[in-house]
Amino acid sequence: MSAALLGALAETAISEVKKNGVFVLPGIGRLVRVERKARMGRNPATGEAIKISAKKVVKFRIAKAAKEAIVPVKAKKAKAPAKV
Repeated sequence: MSAALLGALAETAISEVKKNGVFVLPGIGRLVRVERKARMGRNPATGEAIKISAKKVVKFRIAKAAKEAIVPVKAKKAKAPAKV
């Protein structure tokens, strides 16, 4: 039962990202299609400069609420008054 639900969710996510470029899971995050520009890079083995062509990639951006629930934001310390 749950495997079928997850399979249907995955199919929906894939079709939505293909069609609209984004799929949102409220409270969890979003899948976003991003277009990377062509750029120059280096071959790590030889150090030779190489051209990296433009391409489309998919990224997952976690929702702020989910991120803060997993990794709480640290409270900033108040500065102590300067001694005179």
